[in-house]
Amino acid sequence: MIRQIFVNLPIENMARSQAFFKALGLRFNPQFTNEQGACLEIAENIFAMLLVKPFFQGFTKLPISDAKQATEVLIALSCESRTEVDELVAKAVAAGATTPNAPQDHGFMYQSAFADLDGHQWEVFWMDEAAAPAQM
Repeated sequence: MIRQIFVNLPIENMARSQAFFKALGLRFNPQFTNEQGACLEIAENIFAMLLVKPFFQGFTKLPISDAKQATEVLIALSCESRTEVDELVAKAVAAGATTPNAPQDHGFMYQSAFADLDGHQWEVFWMDEAAAPAQM
């Protein structure tokens, strides 16, 4: 399995952000794009999820960094199974990480998270893309 990277970025205005990245020649996956989030396809296995700030806030209990003042991201890493998600989080915790959120089962997607030693939050997930809703 080739891992995928999904970098989650908080944004102010969805239409403005999409127009900007389209002007750079990039595209969005319409299956995973709506008013709250847009899947920016960066490369074959590299994506950025552009998330409006209220939606972004639902993934963390910490305040959202102002990217003009400080930089912070949520890093999403795909796994081959739910078991691998749990095993990876357990390994991270054993190495000193903390768990900012309880695991979540969305039916088509299972996710958990850990914060590394520097506080960077990693969203570790397994997803059945065939079972994903037409639009998120």
